Amino acid sequence: MTKIRLFIFALLSLFLCNLAVPVHAQAGITVVSDTITLAFPDSATFRAEFTGGVNITSAVLEYGVDQLTCGTVVAKTFPAFTPAADVKVEWTWQMQQSGSLPPGASIWWQWQVQDASGAQFTSPKQTKLWLDSVHNWLVISGGNINLHYYDGGQAFGQALHDAAATALVRLTQDVGLGTDKPVDIYIYANTNDLKDAILYEPAWVGGQAFPEYDIVIIGVSTDQLDWGKSTEAHELTHVLVGHLTFTCLGFIPTWLNEGLAMYGEGGPQAAELAQFDQAKAADQLPSLRSLAGGFSEESDRATLSYTESFSVVNFLIQTYGRDKMTSLLTGLHNGTTTDEALQSAYGFDTDRLEDAWRLSIGAAPRLGSSNPTPVSTATQVPTIVPVGAAPVAPANPTPLPTRVQATATPVATKQVPGPTATSVPLTERLGISHNVVLGIEFGLGGCILAVLVIAVPVLITTRRHSKRQK
Repeated sequence: MTKIRLFIFALLSLFLCNLAVPVHAQAGITVVSDTITLAFPDSATFRAEFTGGVNITSAVLEYGVDQLTCGTVVAKTFPAFTPAADVKVEWTWQMQQSGSLPPGASIWWQWQVQDASGAQFTSPKQTKLWLDSVHNWLVISGGNINLHYYDGGQAFGQALHDAAATALVRLTQDVGLGTDKPVDIYIYANTNDLKDAILYEPAWVGGQAFPEYDIVIIGVSTDQLDWGKSTEAHELTHVLVGHLTFTCLGFIPTWLNEGLAMYGEGGPQAAELAQFDQAKAADQLPSLRSLAGGFSEESDRATLSYTESFSVVNFLIQTYGRDKMTSLLTGLHNGTTTDEALQSAYGFDTDRLEDAWRLSIGAAPRLGSSNPTPVSTATQVPTIVPVGAAPVAPANPTPLPTRVQATATPVATKQVPGPTATSVPLTERLGISHNVVLGIEFGLGGCILAVLVIAVPVLITTRRHSKRQK
């Protein structure tokens, strides 16, 4: 009989626990519809309809884009509506105000809804590919390359895919640049189609890399196949370098970024090499430090900057090998300055590198140079690194086709375009209010207390009863 009574008390305790923990069931609010409509490349409109037993008082849209970031950041917007048991909400993301996303980016969103009783509802997280519906996109996948195209036929698309996959293998072997996830390359049939897909870009742009999204876009006509192969290798390199050097503490100098991209595409053309030789003979090569920021917008000077950057990078790879280049890029990823990363990987800074490179190609010594050979003086990396911002890669106003990288180095907190981007506590992202969490904690504490209050006397009584029976 005693065991039965104890069992009944235990059941009663569990029942009281259940009453002590407030549960906001989502059954009170349901989603009738939840959609997104793209007006590519200008806007994305989110629409939803919810119904509940009591008036719905709040509907918050949380949204963002899948990309590399320095932290968890969620954009929120608060569409206006009149509280009611059944509500419709709508909000439009205007890309002309926030800046356009690259074609192929993945938009995600969900709604946080609450009614007058405090019940909360979180809609299922959804995603949508930011891409036009005008073209009949086809895809060829393999070798960590997804090549998307709609013109030129199977042979054209296959040739571009194979060239990108081959470039990826070469970059992995020669430079140590690789990826553990596929890179998406979108091939537009011409530059006009490309310009229609992006906002606020120069009219002469021919290709762009977006490392934070793993995306490359290029305008390649069927009669530009060879140029297309070299350009996709160039932009693919930017994506790989952007991945390896991704940091919120520093930046990669433009001469290194563009030099590696030129190396990835196979090096400069004959005309570009001839121009470089003329500048070398006339002692008109720009200093390496001047190439750390943006290149000149004047065509000839920009072309010379690209070729010199390739020459310096090629010197480093051919002279010191792949591992030291990987070490240099890793150092930049860890937030060290360019000079510190060079010193750690090679034993010399930017000026000594330029001295050694000039000597190797037979150029005149650097202005102000007193020692044309690198000096190996290892220095320790400081424990505190100044926060820096990277220059945007240059515009190159040469007739199409041309090279351009439209990427920006991430800053300490990278926010998704849109109004009121804020970090969101885990409880809010799970659809649980602070009051509910406190209620659960209090309820669990009350539950434990109830069990102790009920169970302990029972156990004492039981033990006493057992002793008396003896």
